[in-house]
Amino acid sequence: MTAQDPKALRDADRRHHLHPFTDNKALWAEGGTRVIASAEGVYIVEDSGKRILDGFAGLWCVALGYSRTELAEVASRQMRTLPFYNTFFKCTTEPTAALARRIAALTPPGLERVFFANSGSEANDTIIRMVRIFWNLRAKPKKKIFIGRTFSYHGSTMASASLGGMAEMHEQGDLPLGGFAHIEPPYWYRFGGDLSPEEYGRKAARALETKILELGADHVAAFIGEPIMGAGGVLVPPESYWPEIERICRKHDVLLISDEVVCGFGRTGRWFGCQTYGFTPDIMTLGKQITSGYLPLSAVVIGPRVAETMIQSGGEFRHGFTYSGHPVTCAVGLETIRILEDERIVERVSNDIGPYFQARLHELSDHKLVGEVRGIGLIGAIELVADKATRTPFAPEGRAGLAVRDHCLANGLILRATRDSMLLSPPLVISRGEVDEILRITRKGLDLAALDLAVRRGA
Repeated sequence: MTAQDPKALRDADRRHHLHPFTDNKALWAEGGTRVIASAEGVYIVEDSGKRILDGFAGLWCVALGYSRTELAEVASRQMRTLPFYNTFFKCTTEPTAALARRIAALTPPGLERVFFANSGSEANDTIIRMVRIFWNLRAKPKKKIFIGRTFSYHGSTMASASLGGMAEMHEQGDLPLGGFAHIEPPYWYRFGGDLSPEEYGRKAARALETKILELGADHVAAFIGEPIMGAGGVLVPPESYWPEIERICRKHDVLLISDEVVCGFGRTGRWFGCQTYGFTPDIMTLGKQITSGYLPLSAVVIGPRVAETMIQSGGEFRHGFTYSGHPVTCAVGLETIRILEDERIVERVSNDIGPYFQARLHELSDHKLVGEVRGIGLIGAIELVADKATRTPFAPEGRAGLAVRDHCLANGLILRATRDSMLLSPPLVISRGEVDEILRITRKGLDLAALDLAVRRGA
């Protein structure tokens, strides 16, 4: 097998590679995998030479686009200087300490302690350990339950998947584990009924208080939420939601965790989603765009109440990973932040390309399949419905979304289908012309899917 032998490469993949989040049997029954050979800017290139606009930034993560030579060069320099050393045994490296300091300067005031991991799953797993240790040290050992939301995604380890509210993941893994509960997400289009978005935002938030009272505040350790729920369908909360969530957490002495793996580092037009929605968490999870997806890195950022308790009273923190604070990944993280700052990319998402993307995206509201368009900054969703007047979804759920996704891919655009919502999250460096291309192909995909669905209904 060589790089120029696509048949042998696909055969190796079929025989030896178990794909994540994939029906591996169906994958090969349907013709096998697509081989991504290269990428540049906002485009990936298959081994056939076909260029595809990546409207999903890899998996929400390629903030700076593909083939940024600065990131490759800084990784190469660090590998030549110090390719690896661990952060156990009273050791650190220059990039590790420098990135921790840089993150502390960017995050909301008070969140100044940083623990490094390799993925959002590992970071959220870490948070569970930290929070339970914290409450034990505060002489409240009964406070063990984490409350999340249905449709939420916080990772795929046994613990982080339990934090999340993905029913399909729970069914497959005998989850959630004990000590995890879930409430309704802030999904106005599906659950809001006749309430205004602001009324519904407060109602959805108060489901948290109802659950806390049901479980007993002395048993609830923390509430975790993504500022905008990503994999669950880009569920954009009403403005009234997060202030009420924060009020309830403070009232009942429940820690507030902001999972910023998708929203962090500029996706919403601010550095972090909690800043967009005006709340200050006790703990934050970071990942994905922290290195523009070029190397695996995540972080837990801890506020003073939890950090100082653990440091002053906790003794040895018996938790960590071989690659926590890896010098090469941290060097790439530092360079990613430098580029975001020097090129004023976050400001551009807020003031220029983000508003343009949202304006163009909302033009699709006139399509007969589209019930709602929602988003902020450079993240958005198009929800498909069988009947716009009644918000009636398609049955079976997911069929329409897959049809649109497949037509868009055939015409040169990657977007994601969650249920019947089409999700978009392009690189932050995308141009207006490339946004126009996304919208042109998406509308074509909607048109072709509408024809498919009409045929299936016998129209």
